[in-house]
Amino acid sequence: MLKLLRAADPFPPVEQALKDPNGLLCAGAGADLSTARLLAAYRRGIFPWYAGDEPVLWWSPDPRMVLFTDELKVTRSLAKSIRNKGYEIRLDTAFARVIDACAALRAQDGTWIGEDMRRAYKQLHREGHAHAFETWLDGRLVGGLYGVAIGRMFYGESMFSVATDASKVALAALVRELARRGFPLIDCQQKTPLLASMGGREIPRKDFLRRVAALVNYPQQPGKWTLSDHVSA
Repeated sequence: MLKLLRAADPFPPVEQALKDPNGLLCAGAGADLSTARLLAAYRRGIFPWYAGDEPVLWWSPDPRMVLFTDELKVTRSLAKSIRNKGYEIRLDTAFARVIDACAALRAQDGTWIGEDMRRAYKQLHREGHAHAFETWLDGRLVGGLYGVAIGRMFYGESMFSVATDASKVALAALVRELARRGFPLIDCQQKTPLLASMGGREIPRKDFLRRVAALVNYPQQPGKWTLSDHVSA
């Protein structure tokens, strides 16, 4: 039976997550998406995902899709886009626009980033925990992604693209920037063809949680990020 959390309740052990649907752990009695609740979830390998008319659903699937920053694959066609299409990478200059664009794209394919989620992650960004990597072309935002950083662990949330390879360009820049900052691992949550094509792979949840437990405890000062000089499109 699915556990229903009240605001002050701790998360149950992730080993109690359902196998079908894979990783569903518990539900929130209300839309508790406070910064404290979200950071506590990520530290335990848990993330929220739900439709707007549901309670907040919390997930921890097994296996877990991840991307190690030293395993990034850049295809010839992506390398050509990075070199020749004139894309510019920016970091944390348009977080609200990135998450709103991701929400619009998800709505088209039948999934959901509702207003409560957008509000919560915009607050995470204001508090220095959430970041957006943005792809610009001729002054227009054409792609990007956002996620959450704790210690030396990065949790990818969503991406969007309205130009060829624009989200892939942002992901490649994210990986390079994280590697420079000493982040070895990106949580990708669930397998997608795009992530697999760029080096993402599934690992057992037990292995994922072991790595997370170490990485989230590195000291880190939350705040707005700036792009390293050598990281560009």
